[in-house]
Amino acid sequence: MKTCIFNWSGGKDSALALYHCLQNPDLDIRYLVTTINDSADRISMHGVRTELLIKQAESIGIPLYQIRLPEMPGMAEYDDVMRFHLNHFKNEGITHSIFGDIFLEDLRAYRDARLAGVGLTGIYPLWKRDTTELINEFLNLGFGTVIACTQERLAHIAGQELSLELINALPHDVDACGENGEFHTFTFKGPIFKNTIAYKTGIKVFKEYAVPKNTDDSCVSSQDQKPSGFWYCDLLPG
Repeated sequence: MKTCIFNWSGGKDSALALYHCLQNPDLDIRYLVTTINDSADRISMHGVRTELLIKQAESIGIPLYQIRLPEMPGMAEYDDVMRFHLNHFKNEGITHSIFGDIFLEDLRAYRDARLAGVGLTGIYPLWKRDTTELINEFLNLGFGTVIACTQERLAHIAGQELSLELINALPHDVDACGENGEFHTFTFKGPIFKNTIAYKTGIKVFKEYAVPKNTDDSCVSSQDQKPSGFWYCDLLPG
C-alpha cells in the first residue's frame, strides 16, 4: 500500500482526482494538503476562505494540513517552505504525493523534481485525460462547483456554478477544465462529501499580479510570462 498526501486545492480537479483515489485500495491518504495565503487567510490562487476549506475537509473526513505562505513568495522561499513540509511528511512515513494535474508538462516536471529531492513520488490520477471527458464525468457523478476566480476576460462567469451550458458557451480557446489557469473553482457537493457545503456569493474583486510563480497553485504554464489580472468572487459560508 502507498502512504500518501493529497494536494487539495478545493476545486473540481482535486475533487475528481480524490474521488478516483478513494476507489483505489492501494492508496492510503493521510492528509489533504493545501497552501494558504497567510495574510489573506485564503487558499492560494483560488482565493477561497479557509473556513470553507475546513468545512470541505470535515465533510470528506480526511485531516487537513495547511501550509502557510506569504502572498507572493519568491521561488527560493517557496521551495524552502515546501521542502521543510515534504521532509516532515517523509519522516512520518509518507511515500507518495497526489496531484490533480491534467496536462501541464512543465508543472509536473517541477513537482516531480521537488518530490525526488526528498525521496517522494508523484501520482497523477487525471494525467493526459481529455478535459471535456473529465468535466462531463465530474458533473455526471453529481459534483457541484462554483467558479471562484477567473482570468480578466472571463469576469462574467465568476461566482457562477459550473455547468455544461456554461462550459459550451466559453470562448473556443478556454480549456473545459480551465487547466491553463482560465478559472478556478470551489467544489461544494459530490460523492466524496458527507454533506453539501453551504455557501453564498459575495463581492467581486479584481487583482493584478506580476509574472506568475511556478508553484503548486499557479496552474500557469511557463509561456505565460507577463502581468495578469484575475477576478475573485468572494464565497461566504452559507
